[in-house]
Amino acid sequence: MEFLPITSADDYRVQEIYTSYTSTFPADEQRDWNQFTALFSNPHVKVISVLHESQSVGYLIIWELSSYVFVEHFEVFEAFRSQKLGSHITGYLFKNYPRIILEIEPDHLGEDAKRRYSFYQKNGFTLIDEMYVQPSYGEGKKPLDLWLLANYTPENLKTVKEEIYDTVYH
Repeated sequence: MEFLPITSADDYRVQEIYTSYTSTFPADEQRDWNQFTALFSNPHVKVISVLHESQSVGYLIIWELSSYVFVEHFEVFEAFRSQKLGSHITGYLFKNYPRIILEIEPDHLGEDAKRRYSFYQKNGFTLIDEMYVQPSYGEGKKPLDLWLLANYTPENLKTVKEEIYDTVYH
């Protein structure tokens, strides 16, 4: 498995990622095209294309923050799901980033949310906040009640949430 940073919005893989991103994630969990392409000029952000057997199978959008990384989006493309690739990707994250935080939908919102939560639990993440609210991505988008998961226990959850709000969702 290869993990290739994408450093420019002009990269040919960006359109494929954005197309999948907008069809997979609910509208309230998405950046619009201009916001998305602006990520490539943000020094805190890494967009990583994931390849398996020379095929693009997914991507990561991570934010390198003060003492941890925040995984904003993590997707295995639909055609490659249920092949244990997500576990390999979390393995890459754990190997490269000792402290990881991410948001997910609460498991009571349906079978997909329940499956996702179970996946993250099996891969070393624990629930650190059930009262987390993802701020709105902008006009016409709603804030969302989500859960925060991490692979460690943050010392000060309030500070972590403030940094995510200020840096990721500013």
